[in-house]
Amino acid sequence: MPPFALSLEQQDFMRETRRVAVELLPVVAAGRSGRINRELLRAVAEKGFLAQLFLTSGPSKVQAFDVCLMREALASVSTEIETAVALQGLGSFPFLQWGSPTALRNWRSRVLDGTAVAAFALNEPGAGSDAASLALAAQSDGSGWRLHGEKTWISNAPDADVYTVFARTVPGRRASGITAFVVAGDSPGLTGERLDMLSPHPLGRLTFDGVRVGAQDVIGEVDDGFRVAMRTLDLFRPSVGAFAVGMAQAALDIAVDHTTTRSAFGGVLADLQAVAHKLADMASRIESSRLLVYSAASAYDAGVDRAEVTYRAAIAKLEATEAAQFVVDAAVQLLGARALQSGHRLEHLYRDVRAPRIYEGASEIQRTIISRYLTHQLSREIR
Repeated sequence: MPPFALSLEQQDFMRETRRVAVELLPVVAAGRSGRINRELLRAVAEKGFLAQLFLTSGPSKVQAFDVCLMREALASVSTEIETAVALQGLGSFPFLQWGSPTALRNWRSRVLDGTAVAAFALNEPGAGSDAASLALAAQSDGSGWRLHGEKTWISNAPDADVYTVFARTVPGRRASGITAFVVAGDSPGLTGERLDMLSPHPLGRLTFDGVRVGAQDVIGEVDDGFRVAMRTLDLFRPSVGAFAVGMAQAALDIAVDHTTTRSAFGGVLADLQAVAHKLADMASRIESSRLLVYSAASAYDAGVDRAEVTYRAAIAKLEATEAAQFVVDAAVQLLGARALQSGHRLEHLYRDVRAPRIYEGASEIQRTIISRYLTHQLSREIR
């Protein structure tokens, strides 16, 4: 067996994940576009997906490879199901791994059974790709802090029940002056509004007007919140790539089915060399991306040097999300107008596939991470 092949158990896991996801499609259909589907979140919890993500409270127990397999399988069936699971994981991972006993007691069981919706609040109007420049102020009030400022483009906002919030505790120190906090969605002084987006992904804006947080709400260490954010993204960036691979695979499957059954020019579309070669390009991009995702996840699970983990995660996210954009667009081109009809699976994928090239680090940021690793690595070798 070649080293990149999935084990029989892993293949069975993906098949079972897809089978269960199909069962949940009626729950997806009952939801509202751009809104949190709480019934769906409870359903994915009942099916065990959330427990599979974060069964334990120790970071060493979270297997990035398993997360990637799950996200790929779910995305190949329904982006809504995949997104519900992924957003819950992203929003809760920091405090489930590094939160205080109080935070775990208040939120762990509710997050894992899907009765409390979690969200990851990092982006701000003036701090997107440059996350270290965030300005949400955490002003000391003696025994705790008061949060003042705004977050935007926050998934599951403003209706989440609990947020992982990154705030500046030391002005002017960029990454070394940021602290992560657990903030309840019903905290006094916390308000928000929904943002209508191209995809059905729920996003919103949050305003903090003196929201009170205490020592029990700190995630990790005071002034070390940027590391919490980056360690979280090291896990989720490869799995964003897995999400993209799942979408791309779904698009390719649709394109193959259409081009091998659609009569044209005395045969079927796939008989045309231009069409056949396009399918080959699509499959090659998907397989390459899949292997990069698996490589990055394996590096995370093996506990290799964090700089290398970040490097591999950046490559995986960059290549997989860019490839998915290409594959979905190519599938739309092969099917023609029908693919853009409202309600068609490709029309849905065409809207969904654009966002992953931006969130959790835009493609340009991934290229910067990759190039910095290469140049710093070369400098170390020269020395």
